[in-house]
Parts: sequence; structure tokens; C-alpha cells
Amino acid sequence: MSSNQLNSLNTSISYLKGVGPKRAELLQNELGIFTFYDLIQHLPFRYEDRSQFHKISDISVDTYALQLKGKIVSKKIVGVGRNARLVVLFDDGESKIELVWFKGGKWIMSQLPVDITVVVYGRPQNYKGKWNIPHPEVERADQYDKRGGGGLHPVYSSTEKLTSRGLHSSGLGRLIRVAWAEVRCEVDETLGDDMLAMLQIPGRAEAFEKVHAPKTPQEADRALKRLRFEELLYLQLVLLKQKQEVTVDLKGVRFESVGEKFNYFYKENLPFALTGAQKRVMKEIRADLNTGSHMNRLLQGDVGSGKTIIALMTSLLAIDNNYQACIMAPTEILAQQHFNGITELLGEMDVRVELLTGSVTKSARRPILQGLENGVVDIIIGTHALIEPAVKFQNLGLAVIDEQHKFGVAQRSKLWAKASTAPHVLVMTATPIPRTLAMTSYGDLDCSVLDEMPPGRKEIKTVHRTDANRLAVHNFIEKQILEGRQVYVVYPLIEESATLDHKDLMDGYESLTRRFPLPKFKLSVVHGRMKPNDKEMEMHRFAEGRTQILVATTVIEVGVNVPNATLMVIESAERFGLSQLHQLRGRVGRGGEQSYCILMTKDEFSSEARRRLETMCRTNDGFEIAEVDMEIRGPGDVMGTQQSGVPDLQMADLMRDRDLMVTARYMASQILDDDPKLEKSKNQILKINLDRILEDRPNWSRIS
Repeated sequence: MSSNQLNSLNTSISYLKGVGPKRAELLQNELGIFTFYDLIQHLPFRYEDRSQFHKISDISVDTYALQLKGKIVSKKIVGVGRNARLVVLFDDGESKIELVWFKGGKWIMSQLPVDITVVVYGRPQNYKGKWNIPHPEVERADQYDKRGGGGLHPVYSSTEKLTSRGLHSSGLGRLIRVAWAEVRCEVDETLGDDMLAMLQIPGRAEAFEKVHAPKTPQEADRALKRLRFEELLYLQLVLLKQKQEVTVDLKGVRFESVGEKFNYFYKENLPFALTGAQKRVMKEIRADLNTGSHMNRLLQGDVGSGKTIIALMTSLLAIDNNYQACIMAPTEILAQQHFNGITELLGEMDVRVELLTGSVTKSARRPILQGLENGVVDIIIGTHALIEPAVKFQNLGLAVIDEQHKFGVAQRSKLWAKASTAPHVLVMTATPIPRTLAMTSYGDLDCSVLDEMPPGRKEIKTVHRTDANRLAVHNFIEKQILEGRQVYVVYPLIEESATLDHKDLMDGYESLTRRFPLPKFKLSVVHGRMKPNDKEMEMHRFAEGRTQILVATTVIEVGVNVPNATLMVIESAERFGLSQLHQLRGRVGRGGEQSYCILMTKDEFSSEARRRLETMCRTNDGFEIAEVDMEIRGPGDVMGTQQSGVPDLQMADLMRDRDLMVTARYMASQILDDDPKLEKSKNQILKINLDRILEDRPNWSRIS
């Protein structure tokens, strides 16, 4: 797309005939439409068949919507204030029916012509035994004929505010037609002729033409797919180019030998045989580390799948090749957990491991920092304290990042800057990511999956109970405690109502202390309003078995490892997202005993909440849960953040267009494998548009 054409398409929407400053502001705020190009990218979400005209007498209980032709006989505002409504009498030549508007009546009334033939489209409803049509679309018949109305009619998403200003679906459609007439000659092709022919898809201008005014459903479908595929293809080209820069173009340290420490640990210290999945992942990592290129790998593993063992064994490979390793966790509790787990696994091995967090005192910190700088510290485990300027490595070769999405990309860049050659990167996440989401959130990383649980792990039994079953639940809690087990009771934490949540938790705590009194039972309480030291103390008391019930908010979602805890009770479970419920459930089932999760709710809750609860009770598979979560909430929140430098999707949708995403990924891979720099003449069109997309975007690609 040339610069003058780009400017033409980028004309402000306020200059479009029929818009003006106030409507332009509404379009910007409500739909993110700023330019003519934004407007034509506002695609229909469905189509209606308007090829036939009906009569009012055709209306029946089975009528979904219908199209009528006739005249407006009268129009008047009925009622006052909030009860005011516009009532219009419409005559099709044989019968009459009322058209009713409950909002924007005065403005709409001024737009409706009397005694001129109009076309009406809407969904009839029966009110007190009489049919009417609320909020129909009305258009002069001569204008309808002039634009070639009838056939398939595109339906556009709108909002209440836009509808009140006449920008309902039809109003938006009119604006789109005006904008398209202005820019249709300026829409350049973005895909090569070979690709268009191979995929049998229409050109770009034809696709925009057909998507907004199709003659047949097949025509509409082909146009929609073409535009969505194009967007996904460029998204994948961006991600794969970034990946190419990181893994191929960026030099990495070479870990050539599998040395003494790795072999000793594998033969003597490994507490159990690796699962097939762990062996496969280690093989993938070892191959990466010996290429001379930079490793940038995502390790996905459900709670309890054995990611820590992988992190440690990879660190030992670094040490055997005379490099240091660091493991960076988002919270002190999680860093402490990694430290405890890794030092226990290493036992008496000659590997120096240190922990560096914000709470390490200045005097204790000095020897750690010296040890890092002179190379005697082999593995450093810590929080964001690792990126402080005082932390200097002698020879950093591996960085393991746990729960990457909880660190800003700029924070991570400070860590990479501490090595002369970019360290190999292993990103770990306990949030299983659906494949299509992984392709975008982590599209520039190679992906490994731990999809097997270590032997001996029993599946957690999950049940849903309402308040009516509370007595039975309390009896089950007591049974678990009398058998020597420990219990979590978790309350929701929703930031907007922190005071209310705190009250819920304290009310619950008081209720539990009455049911489970001292000295027979001992309870801890942990919540976000406590001082960090008090919080740590309470968690340690529970971890050491000095208390039997931990009453908490979701601060225990990650980073608490108590193998003796066998029961998780989640209060107001209908208020939690699926991903969070699954993370909380993963706090139990860490020992050899059978573990349980009880989802407590009130008696009434939404159908969406019911689906979440049913999913939790049906499966322990984190990847299946992530798929359902993505279907319910859409892809936006599954990871919590969007990666910098990735183009926004205007027309495609990660959930709906999964198959197109896979095709786009495959095509982008084929193109870049054949022509990594996009230098061939057939790829010039791709190169020009890709450069335009990447222009002025921050390039974090070298930081994973």
C-alpha cells in the first residue's frame, strides 16, 4: 500500500458524509473506528435473507423476522419522561401494524417519511394479544431499490449508544457503503497471485466488495475467509520473523557436553523415573542447546507435571559447560518453593544454589552477589530482585522464567543485558494454553508440552455443593483432619470489592473457628491486606503442619506446596474463572493420598458459571480446561497480557478462526523456509506490507 493511498484510507471518519464530529466521537469510543479503513474493516457478523416481501397477515408465532413494504400512516410520541415511546402506524395496503421505538423517539420520528413507500424489516412480538414490531429498520423504497436492496443483508454489531443516534446495523451499513465508494479504488492487493490461485480465494478489493454486499451465502463466506486469512497470515509472518531473529539470526552459547553433574544427578539423585513427556522435552532442549543458536523455548506443563525437574536438569547442562543459570519467579513464595525443591533434589552434590529476593538482608546479600560475579554461585533463584543493577554474573548461560506473563518484557530485557552473549531462555507456565492462543501469545517461542503426570499421582476428585450441603462439607473437613490431613478454604478476591471480600473471608473464618474450635483444631488465615511477613509466617505454619486449616484468599493460587493437604474447598466458586479454579485445585494432590476439591456456591448462578463448574467436575486435564475457558471468555484473558509488537486483530478471531490460524501458520512457515528475507519477486508484496506493519513497533523479539 503506497503512502498516498494509506493516507486516503486513513482519512478521519469525521469527514465521511453522514457522520460529523459527534457521531465520529461515538464511533471512536464505541467501536474503535477512527478512519475510513477502520469502517470498511467492520465486517458483518451474520447475514439475513431479504429476498422476499411478506404481508402483515403472514405473521405467526413461528416468524423470526420479516420484510414488509407499505406506507407510514401516522407517528406520535406516547407517554412522558422515561415512559415516552414513539408509536408509528404502518399500512401494507391490506393490514396495519404498530412500529414502536422505546429510545431515541424524537430523533427517529424526524427521520420517518409519511405517505411515502418504505421498506420495513424487523422481528414482530406479541404484546397483550396484539402484534407490533419494536425498533425495526425503515428505509425509503426508492433508496432501497437504488442500492440494490434485497438478497443477503449484512448485519453489523452496534451498541446502545450508537443505535440511539441512528447507527444501528442498517445505519452502519449505509456509512460503510459511502466509505467503500470513496476508497474502493485505493485498496491494494496484499497477497501474491500464486497464493490467491493456490488457495482459490478472491482478491482483496473483491473480498471487501463481496463481504459487504454478497449475492449468495457462498460468496459472503469466501470473502470473509479471505480477509480473516490475510490478517492471520501477516500475524504469523510477524511472529515467525521474530522467532527467526531470536533462534536463527541470534548467536547463542553452545552447550556441547552432557557432563559429570548432569549424569550424576540423572543416575543417583533423580527421585523417580522421568515420564515419557519429560524425556521428550529434555531431548528437545538438549538439541536446542547444541546448535550454536539461541534457545527460546516455552515449557507448558500442568500443575504437578514436573517442570522443576526440567529446569534443574537444564541448569546442570549449563553448569557442566561452565555457565551459570538463573531461575526467575514472580513471587517470593514461588522462588522459595523452587529453592527448597531444587536444594532437596541436589542433596550433597557440589552445586552452589542461592536465593535472592527482596527480603534477603543487605549483609546476607553481599556474599551472594560476590559469588555470582566471581562464578562460584552456579544457580541463582529469585524474584525481580535478579534484575537489579547490583546483580552481575560472571558467565550467565541460561535463564529460566517461571510464569513469563507476570513479568514485563522490559524487566526481562534487563536480565538479558547481564550476559555478553544472550543466554538461552526456558519459559515455564503452569497455565495450559490452547494451541491457537500459544501461536499468538508465544508465537516466537518453540513449544514443549509436559502432558503426563509423574507415576503415583492420583486424580483429584472434584464435586460441586451448594450452601444446603454445608453441614456435610464440614463433616468431611473434620474427617480429613482426623485422618491427619490438612485443608484449604479459599474465598474469592475481586479487586473492585476488596472490602466486601475481606468481610466474606473474616465471616467465613469466624464461622469455621466456631465449628472447629481450639485446642482440637488449629486454623491459619491469609489475605492480601496482611503485612508480607505475617502472611509468610501463617503460610509457613500451615506448610510445617502446625495448623490444619488455611483460610485464604487467592494469594495461595501459586507457590504453596504442602503434600499433606488433601482437600481444597473453594467458596463462592461461581465467582472464579476456570483457569483460576484449576490453579487452586492444583494446590492439593501433591502427595500420595487421594485428594478432593469441593466447589461451594449459592443455589442460583449463571449458565456460564454452571458450565465452568461442570467442566471442573468432569476433567482434571488443564489443556481441555483452557480450551473451554477460551470458548467462554475469548482469548483475551487466558494469559492476562498481550505480547508487545504483535499486530491487533481487527477482522479475525482466535477462537472462531482456529482452522484458518493453522493454515496461516503453515503458509507463513513455508514462505519463510523458502525465502527467509522475503527477497524473491513473488514475495515482494508480502515484504512491503510486513515492513509497513512492523514500522514504529517496539522490537522486543530478542527478549522472548
